Amino acid sequence: MSNDAVDTAKATAGSGATATPADAGDAGYSKDLKARHVNMIAIGGAIGTGLFLGAGGRLNNAGPALALAYLVCGIFAFFVVRALGELVLYRPSSGSFVSYAREFLGEKGAYVAGWMYFLNWSTTGIADITAIALYTHYWSMFTDVPQWVLALIALAVVLAVNMISVKIFGEMEFWFAIIKVATLVGFMLIGIFLLVTRQEVGGTTPGPGVIADGGGVFPHGLMPVVLVMQGVIFAYAALELVGVAAGETAEPEKVVPRAVNSIMWRVGIFYVGSVALLALLLPGSAYSAGESPFVTVLSKIGVPAAGDVMNLVVLTAAMSSLNSGLYSTGRILRSMAMAGSAPKFTAVMNRSQVPYGGILLTCGVCVLGVGLNFLVPAQAFEIVLNVASLGIISTWVIIMICHLIFVRRARAGLLERPHFRLFGSPVTEIATIAFLLACLGMMWNDPEVGRRTLLLIPVIAAMLVVGWYAIRRKASRTTAGELTRMTD
Repeated sequence: MSNDAVDTAKATAGSGATATPADAGDAGYSKDLKARHVNMIAIGGAIGTGLFLGAGGRLNNAGPALALAYLVCGIFAFFVVRALGELVLYRPSSGSFVSYAREFLGEKGAYVAGWMYFLNWSTTGIADITAIALYTHYWSMFTDVPQWVLALIALAVVLAVNMISVKIFGEMEFWFAIIKVATLVGFMLIGIFLLVTRQEVGGTTPGPGVIADGGGVFPHGLMPVVLVMQGVIFAYAALELVGVAAGETAEPEKVVPRAVNSIMWRVGIFYVGSVALLALLLPGSAYSAGESPFVTVLSKIGVPAAGDVMNLVVLTAAMSSLNSGLYSTGRILRSMAMAGSAPKFTAVMNRSQVPYGGILLTCGVCVLGVGLNFLVPAQAFEIVLNVASLGIISTWVIIMICHLIFVRRARAGLLERPHFRLFGSPVTEIATIAFLLACLGMMWNDPEVGRRTLLLIPVIAAMLVVGWYAIRRKASRTTAGELTRMTD
């Protein structure tokens, strides 16, 4: 049976509306994530390394207009999460968008979605361990420790924690998110105080004059703002974790809408608000890619411990992101393995119901990142950030394509849409896909890293094709077998 035939049979099984298809990869999980865990995972996904570390170099390149870039990308990121939230309420699955790609695009679509997501998070993991090493070098006592050694230690610690249980993961992310939110709120209060009192920051008087004297909102023109777009998208890359986490919560219909709807105001406050404050406190030239912009500001206030405290917090944020990446890829790879699209060992779970096979595979790629930190420590973060952007853009595009097909089938009476919906379909999905592809094309204007990253697309495509032909018979047999069991 072909994949298309399997997909069609799924859509027509049963009487009346379709029988909701099952995902073999959902079996065996503990459902231990609580509402507070999922809510804070959503917050943690919106606040990570891309903001805490990446915003420094982007402020230097793009200036105050970076806040506009965060706003625009945040709107489209919200559309993606809203579409994913509707799919989750239709059928919660730990396989998330990979499971939905299997239903609406066939196993070939699930294969591409899953491995591109793996590319995203495995390279994001490299970015995270690189960020952890950079943050640690902030303290003089670690200056002499090689960057690759610090990266390896961070990976080992997070791997050990992630293997315990999903409940421990949820608790860690809950408290990581609390720390990140409290710190950003504290920083914004300090920033507002500095603006109101006009207290100097490193010899600069905060206020609109900082922007005016630095060349305006677009000090280097429009092109630098365009070029940072793919990096800004990377900053939002963990938002889709809500969909993965929903597969391990007992009441997704209550938890997911609340978590998704709160993302928009978080984006406005934490991303756009904090970046605007940074631009009002110091000129873009004062920030750099090698240091968190929040650390830069607090260190210039004159309180020595302020920079240390903030650096510890952003270190926590990077650890949180790495923790989330190992969690999500473990679940996605298990869903794929159960369908024959990933190595069999990635479907294995331990006694704590943790799919440790997929987690170890992601760690294996991260170890390559340790080597990258050894060879090119200065460029490691930006290199992997751009490669990760390829993964997240493709993942988001697949989510929106799945939602388009989902809505089309609902209008044909083949299935029923939940009350929690993405508005404006199909215009919203098409506009989001067009924007994401445009961001991908914009990378060509960056000859240093972006253009080289785009040249990797044919290589990645060739690897996907070769991989598919290696496993397609097994995947087709597995999918057909699952369909037979479902319709019997």
